Amino acid sequence: METAESEMSIIPNGKHCEDMTMPVKMLPEDDHPRRFEDAEGNLAESEEFLPSTEGKKPTRFTDFDGKTSFGMSVFNLGNAIMGSGILGLAYAMANTGIVLFLFLLTGVAALSSYSIHLLLKSSGVVGIRAYEQLGFKAFGTPGKLAAGIAITLQNIGAMSSYLYIVKYEFPLVIQAFLKSSTSSEEWYVNGNYLVILVSVCVILPLALMKQLGYLGYTSGFSLSCMVFFLIVVIYKKFQIPCPFYDYKHNATEVFNTSTSLDHSSGYLNGHSQETVEHDCSPRMFTLNSQTAYTIPILAFAFVCHPEVLPIYTELRNPSKRKMQRVSNISIAVMYTMYFLAALFGYLTFYGNVEAELLHTYSRIDPYDTLILCVRLAVLTAVTLTVPIVLFPVRRAIQQMLFPNKTFNWLRHVIIAVCLLTLINMLVIFAPNILGIFGIIGATSAPCLIFIFPAVFYIRIVPKDEEPMRSTPKILAACFAGLGVLFMIMSLSFIIIDWTTGSNSAGGGH
Repeated sequence: METAESEMSIIPNGKHCEDMTMPVKMLPEDDHPRRFEDAEGNLAESEEFLPSTEGKKPTRFTDFDGKTSFGMSVFNLGNAIMGSGILGLAYAMANTGIVLFLFLLTGVAALSSYSIHLLLKSSGVVGIRAYEQLGFKAFGTPGKLAAGIAITLQNIGAMSSYLYIVKYEFPLVIQAFLKSSTSSEEWYVNGNYLVILVSVCVILPLALMKQLGYLGYTSGFSLSCMVFFLIVVIYKKFQIPCPFYDYKHNATEVFNTSTSLDHSSGYLNGHSQETVEHDCSPRMFTLNSQTAYTIPILAFAFVCHPEVLPIYTELRNPSKRKMQRVSNISIAVMYTMYFLAALFGYLTFYGNVEAELLHTYSRIDPYDTLILCVRLAVLTAVTLTVPIVLFPVRRAIQQMLFPNKTFNWLRHVIIAVCLLTLINMLVIFAPNILGIFGIIGATSAPCLIFIFPAVFYIRIVPKDEEPMRSTPKILAACFAGLGVLFMIMSLSFIIIDWTTGSNSAGGGH
């Protein structure tokens, strides 16, 4: 009989059974994969996982957790997928064309679903629902540290970028609502004060929740904000004529995470009718100097993999098939929203859409109340995504620093406070650090999405079930190679941007 080491985490945020030192009895290799995958055998995941010992209550996968409904799990995973990147997809479509964009987006969505399948399959084989512990099972301590560090750096970078948006966008929205001067020195238009206020009053209380499942309601509200954004984008398509004319006395300074198009001023009165007609017709295929930059942006559009296993752990009556359905529905909903937002944003402005879609609307009327409400809704959605992204970071830190400790409220709170303090300090005092996080994201995101799920699957699934030359493992190896390719592309574009002084590859989650 095969034994498994007791170092495993099955509950996020510190709840696990790692302090039990007795070996875990497992089924033989030719049986236990079926135990975790079979439709009816899914009951095994909620049955006793460790045998009873001297009157102690048996520990099970669903102890302490397993209370989150299917719908709330979809909300949480959808919110983890949905980031500020949706604002740049219309710009991506302008540089690829409608058909090529649809092809790329469909391919990325399918690859993301396949990647989650690999994670869930590996998790089912060994009965572990922690990304870091899958790394430990596959490669020992180096694998565990690699997964934990990648999750920590990737999500800290994501949270920093979200709060960076709050710091620069929130004051502009308030100024536009109040129609006040950009030089106002009132505290409520100071980005540093606002980002601290949002962190303390909104993010921290949500980050202190004991379980990720409790955030399902805020995740649902966050997604509803993005639905509002989508509805307004569709509505504005039929309200804004093409060509449009810039608001000539635009007093609102626009924070842009990427370079706007060089010809963005082309819709002024002096623009020739011939070019206007050309710019007001959609293109099915487009290849230009910016097309290659959109591929990494789209490749990372469905980043949610650090959150998959924590959500799986807290799912009510969990099974691999049920969690795969949660993932597929979340990806399908985000896929639909991504495509519609990109399509109608592109069909509104065509070649003149900026890298940040809402800023293009501000060029027409910076005081448009509806667009200001949308910007506020997007800020709300971005803010409510931060606690979801923080949970896997805290879990990774606990796995690396306190692997054998049970849940402790003091440690739970201290880690959250320290993380938010660190991120606020980065955003306030070192905003240029985002360039470094761009490099980190280009390295860690391909690892978490493509490389780690593939290599963990190859190492964990027994060879007698799937030989190394079997089709599933060959596909997994190709998938890992694709991740290496995306990593090289992303790093190359970032280095090119740095050397040329541009920022063409902006985007991100």
